[in-house]
Amino acid sequence: MLPTLRVSLPYTLALAVLVYLGFTFLPVLGLAQEILVVIGVLSAGILVPLLVDVKGNISEPSSEAKSVAEYKGETTTLYVGNLPYRANEDAVKELFQRFGVVINVRLMKDRQTGRRRGFGFVEVAAKDGTKMIQKLNDFNFQERTLKVREAKERQDNDDTDE
Repeated sequence: MLPTLRVSLPYTLALAVLVYLGFTFLPVLGLAQEILVVIGVLSAGILVPLLVDVKGNISEPSSEAKSVAEYKGETTTLYVGNLPYRANEDAVKELFQRFGVVINVRLMKDRQTGRRRGFGFVEVAAKDGTKMIQKLNDFNFQERTLKVREAKERQDNDDTDE
């Protein structure tokens, strides 16, 4: 079951029952009870997910904003290889957050096609970097075995001798 549906389902049912009871005891419309149930379910099915979505956006600051705002120490960048092509930044961030503070996730894409290339970089708290490497190197993630290493500095390709 989807997380949003799991959260909103009790509220949807409660609102449907309230609408049904409200229309039942208000004989203004003179509609059949079956139609009142349908009206209750439809109105609850539309209103509750909207309210849950708005409430979730307003009340919870994003976890990314919290982790970046809270962490002020040194960071290290990890290379993550053999990523599934369907994996997105949120899924990778969620995986790495199990083992420490994640500052940023960048998954590389092909410039021409826009498809993911199967590797990326995760910026993490320096104190958590080695633990993440130990736990997640050779870890099975979405049916692929991850390769996690400390990222090396990018070297410019200068073919000219000065």
